[in-house]
Amino acid sequence: MSKTALICGSYAFDSIMVFQDHFKNHILPNKVHMLNVSFLVPTMRKEFGGCGGNIAYNLHLLGANSIPMATVGEDFTPYMNWMESHHMNTTHMKVIKDSYTGQAFITTDMDDNQITAFHPGAMSNSHENKVSDVSVADIGIVSPDGRDGMIEHAQQFSDAEIPFIFDPGQGMPMFSGEELVTFIERATYVAVNDYESQMLQDKTGLDLATIASMVDSLIITKGGKGSEIHTNGEIITIIPAKAESTQDPTGCGDAYRAGLLYGIMNDFDWKKTGQLAGLLGAIKIAHLGTQNHKFNMSDIEKMYQQQYSEPLL
Repeated sequence: MSKTALICGSYAFDSIMVFQDHFKNHILPNKVHMLNVSFLVPTMRKEFGGCGGNIAYNLHLLGANSIPMATVGEDFTPYMNWMESHHMNTTHMKVIKDSYTGQAFITTDMDDNQITAFHPGAMSNSHENKVSDVSVADIGIVSPDGRDGMIEHAQQFSDAEIPFIFDPGQGMPMFSGEELVTFIERATYVAVNDYESQMLQDKTGLDLATIASMVDSLIITKGGKGSEIHTNGEIITIIPAKAESTQDPTGCGDAYRAGLLYGIMNDFDWKKTGQLAGLLGAIKIAHLGTQNHKFNMSDIEKMYQQQYSEPLL
């Protein structure tokens, strides 16, 4: 019987704008205390995003059983239609009255600097969903979401003895060092990027070896340098998959986490799991937006063989 993953995390609309100049040419260093600037952005894309949404999308493309769980706003209808058109599970998408779905407004300049404003909206109500609302879950992930929801879902996974990945991401600043230690103690796996791994060490006072000893595996992604997996006292180095092009790094970490879940659900060893995860990140980075790439398992098997000179299955 195939396993089922419960994905707890944010859903959001991403409005992405490009400023055809450099912020530094318009922000006066000696006037930042009284900042009042306007950037003309001739083009704008509105994308379906959010960490939970991106992870669920990639895992669904792999053909895995996935149940996304999130709180969304009354404006969610286009996103819901998108999910339904892809035959994704929408049973546990809870609409919060008089709220917007999470919204990210991202402006990027020609140096790839970004100014982002994020409105959490209905995400702040994520604690209203309970892990116990789902009848069957073999594995879970707690990815960036409302603060209370992340705390409660981690506790609920632990109480139900369901193994789960703790993926703090950009939500890490919401928690104290003590709270992050509690997350690690409850989690089965921890997944962070290299910047977040340093922040996690700084906030908890724990080094990587100690964090790794508290979980089955600690996974650290390093962008174009690949990733590393700390498990059973060893470090497994995952070489990066080659991307066709570099279009948009947004959502690559979420694609990677979908690969992690798939590998764990199918009892792959950690090297194969990490390589699959890295391949999904490489596929994603070649496309604008976080859910505009497409593949099926047959495609993945061919690409995996080409990248790593060994079969996936």
